[in-house]
Amino acid sequence: MILNLKAVFGVMGALLFFLGIALLMPGIVGLIYSESVSWTFFVTAVGSMVVGGGLFRGFASDRKDLKVREGFAVVALAWLVLSIIGAIPFVLSGVLETYTDAFFETMSGFTTTGATILGGAGNPAIEDIPRSFLFWRSLAHWIGGMGIIVLTLAILPVLGVGGMQLFKAEVPGPSADKLTPRIRDTAKQLWIIYVGITVAQIVLLLPVMSVFDAVNHAFATMATGGFSTRNGSVGDFGSAYVEWIITLFMILAGVNFALHFRILRGEIGSVFRNTELKVYLSIVAVATVLLTISLWDSTAFLVQGEDGQRIASLGEAVRVAAFQASAIITTTGFATADYELWSALGIGVIFALFFVGGMAGSTGGGMKVVRHVLLFKNSFREIKKLIHPSAVIPIRLSGKVVSADVMRNVLSFAVLYLALLVVGTIVLSFLGLDLLTGLGAAISSVGNVGPAFGTLGPAENYAHLPALAKWVLALMMMAGRLELFTVLILFFPTFWRR
Repeated sequence: MILNLKAVFGVMGALLFFLGIALLMPGIVGLIYSESVSWTFFVTAVGSMVVGGGLFRGFASDRKDLKVREGFAVVALAWLVLSIIGAIPFVLSGVLETYTDAFFETMSGFTTTGATILGGAGNPAIEDIPRSFLFWRSLAHWIGGMGIIVLTLAILPVLGVGGMQLFKAEVPGPSADKLTPRIRDTAKQLWIIYVGITVAQIVLLLPVMSVFDAVNHAFATMATGGFSTRNGSVGDFGSAYVEWIITLFMILAGVNFALHFRILRGEIGSVFRNTELKVYLSIVAVATVLLTISLWDSTAFLVQGEDGQRIASLGEAVRVAAFQASAIITTTGFATADYELWSALGIGVIFALFFVGGMAGSTGGGMKVVRHVLLFKNSFREIKKLIHPSAVIPIRLSGKVVSADVMRNVLSFAVLYLALLVVGTIVLSFLGLDLLTGLGAAISSVGNVGPAFGTLGPAENYAHLPALAKWVLALMMMAGRLELFTVLILFFPTFWRR
């Protein structure tokens, strides 16, 4: 067996130790709000740190031998193991009755999917959940958004050896863009930007939200996760100001963080020449216009909320349209409206956005805008080659020639992505879900969106699904978050042998 399991265990030890530290934070929140269940976080945290610290020290010499195969194994196992352990407080406290629900909720958090089982089918409403657990859900979002692997690279320099293998395996998109020569410095720069934008959003939300709500929604926004502290999501706050602020930051979260880095360095010109950014912003703009038209013409549209308020003005239609377009394309999944009540045009636009995703190198899920750009460019190139068979027509992106390796990766990813959606839909149908619900759940889980269609729309939740369906969807969330290849490669026998 070529895989160095000792190196994997050594790195996993570091991740488990970090998870223990992270679990202390919701425990502290529980103490602040005098919640009796806060002990569950401290017990789980201590256990995680003890096991993690033991593995980290026990395999101190081996963890430096991290190669590409070990990098893939660590990343895939990280999301699985951390979700398994992160679910324990839900069960110990009795907040959730079954471990299946706890694992589903935790995996949905770490993968920034935002699909929830809370608020229905016997599970408590979100507002009835202890604040420590609401904070844990949002913190899982925030950690998973940029990537727990990248965070670990930033705070544990010893993992810098072989770190690029981890970075490539975790960072979303067809290629990992190093900002600085050293991977550890790259991770630090990413997190400085990530923290800075998060803090800025918290400050801007404070005039309307409490500190607790502002922190939770900022964590969920920057991670493009979508967990809210309210059953009715962002719509429950009834604030146009909040909706516009979150819309802006959802769009920022869907932008490649390498571009944020360039803006900070004053390279604004090169940023706005970026082809993917132009397409991304154009899609958001066009979708907003189409949804505005749909909402303004629709007499059936209702804004979420107890009053069932109808669209009162063109400005309101634009706000709701911009918010929902940004929430779906960035895979954040927040809601201010039930899009399943919209006209056929509106539902069609939302459905199309499910397949787009954010930019490569962002915290967004989905196929990523750059892959769609390259797929279209490749299609047009094939048409041109039919006319000029002998012509050499390179594919360019932002003025640079795209290598054959990257194109092969993009084409393979598109095939695997669609194949997983088909297989997932069939499996979910076999488990009793109707076609619309099964297809919506598959698209939403692989794309890490959260809300779906059918009985899983923005006004519903995942509590009523069979237990096995929840496990299937949780694994699909993980596969989607880790760009498919990182997870699927583990099922190939050649990965495990020389």
